[in-house]
Amino acid sequence: MMTSTFVCIDAHTCGNPIRVIKEGGPELIGNSMSEKRQHFLREYDWIRKGLMFEPRGHDLMSGAILYPPHNPENDFAILFIETSGCLPMCGHGTIGTITIAIEEGLVTPQVPGKIKMEAPAGLVDIEYQQTGKKVDWVKLINVKSYLAAESLTVGIDSLGEIAFDVSYGGNYYAIVDPQENFPGVHNFTASQIVHFSKEARKKINAKYPNSFIHPENETIKDVSHILWTGDPIHKDSHGRNAVFYGDKAIDRSPCGTGTSARLAQLYAKEKLQQGEDYIHESFIGSRFVGCIEEVTELDGKTAIVPSIKGWAKVFGNNTITIDTEDDPYAYGFQVI
Repeated sequence: MMTSTFVCIDAHTCGNPIRVIKEGGPELIGNSMSEKRQHFLREYDWIRKGLMFEPRGHDLMSGAILYPPHNPENDFAILFIETSGCLPMCGHGTIGTITIAIEEGLVTPQVPGKIKMEAPAGLVDIEYQQTGKKVDWVKLINVKSYLAAESLTVGIDSLGEIAFDVSYGGNYYAIVDPQENFPGVHNFTASQIVHFSKEARKKINAKYPNSFIHPENETIKDVSHILWTGDPIHKDSHGRNAVFYGDKAIDRSPCGTGTSARLAQLYAKEKLQQGEDYIHESFIGSRFVGCIEEVTELDGKTAIVPSIKGWAKVFGNNTITIDTEDDPYAYGFQVI
């Protein structure tokens, strides 16, 4: 029988799920996590689909597999898997994975309270605070983020023409701020946002082909996420978002790479300065604290080094099997 077994630990980061595969991840070939990501996509994407899609997962499922670091100065390497694909970087996934890894003893940092994590998008420096066995919070210094384009337009059947910016924070985001045809995310339901987003992403990538390619890693390209903004729920928050990813998901967390992209956009428009905190809400009201730690350059463009601080809660352990000979849904499925 072709049965593969995966030992998993489940958690959520500010409401969005993260499943760390403790045992059962495949051996990958490559000199970096970017190269190993490509190997995974070529030969092992069935693992992602089997663990993330129904019936073993659901529309919002995200996961991660841990690997030894390529540089012994670092603590570990990570591969992100979720319903939307094998992402170069995932902020909520990092916060959840670090929480799981520390609380469950999967990683022993060389320096307590600090971790160096190799992601496909690059090296990520992380700090965390622990009380007893519990991790109180995780703060990650994300990859260089920048505003890639602004004041672009696309027509949405049910909205009309909308203007948007494209910003990079580990993935490329189309950011839609309140405007005449979109008065803000607070005026719409999650199902409406999903409906708008599917059409918007498809039309954006068709209208602006090959316009968004990372200057240092050509495997990171195209708009993969749509970030819709609006009024926050909490008085001391600075903004609220609904981040669309995959085929039908709205991030329940404020989204780490999305927050990074948002900070880069706001800095480029002189609406946020280095060192200022930006409290970013998710659609459900959970919050990350973002901050511009450094101003730098990326391929001749002004970029920022953002930090994201948030929390996660571990809630389950499970052993999952994928039987490719006996189970007709071994590779998972999606209904909508």
